[in-house]
Amino acid sequence: MMILPMLLLALVPTIMIEFVVLLLLRERRRLVLGSSVVINILTNIPLNLYVVYVDSSVMTIIMGELLVVAVEAFWYYLFIRILSRAFIYSFLCNAISFLTGLLVQLLMAYFQFNRI
Repeated sequence: MMILPMLLLALVPTIMIEFVVLLLLRERRRLVLGSSVVINILTNIPLNLYVVYVDSSVMTIIMGELLVVAVEAFWYYLFIRILSRAFIYSFLCNAISFLTGLLVQLLMAYFQFNRI
């Protein structure tokens, strides 16, 4: 798969999922919602490039996700100025988008393996 479609396939659903999570957390400030798009572009693309081209081990993915949670929590803190809420936003957004992506990959592998 070419790199741009692969990056977009990871980035676009992540942005959509995390946007919905923020709305479910009752975040309505346009600045915060818009900033979530920016920070996802800044964190999702480099992490996916690193995983694809350098190291795709489980440990690398876990450490990368933890780094992303920390960076995004700091980013949200810049806008909302409440550290605990910034970490909650970052952790929940990233956990739900990561688990959704994992579920999609498992379902795709299952259906590919069980073709008739």
